[in-house]
Amino acid sequence: MATIEIKFGFEQLELWKKVRAFKKEVIEEAKKWPAEEKFKLIDQTIRSSRSINALLAEGHGRFTFADQLHFCIQARGSLSETINHLIDAIDEEYITAERLNYFKEKGKEIERMLNGYIKFLRNQRDGENK
Repeated sequence: MATIEIKFGFEQLELWKKVRAFKKEVIEEAKKWPAEEKFKLIDQTIRSSRSINALLAEGHGRFTFADQLHFCIQARGSLSETINHLIDAIDEEYITAERLNYFKEKGKEIERMLNGYIKFLRNQRDGENK
């Protein structure tokens, strides 16, 4: 008998899928950094990258477009925080400029998608309020 895969609605979002792949790459990178950073920069980077997906999922589960918007805006902040931690990593010489640019490119793509989703949610919210 075949197993049926059950999915939550947020798992269908292309944005959520893209962020999930980004998060996995960021975590893989952060785990290469020096052990003395385990409870500092490594932990902060992993937490902020995980937060992007978590906020998208939580927002998707909210009832109103206004609530969904709130969590998407917070997710955008967590994306910026993650990029900032990666900049800290280059300052500490844990990653190369090439690697940082790779993550920035991915981050910009996610930011564009997130901004599009935020615009969509704002339009939905504004249509509700008419």
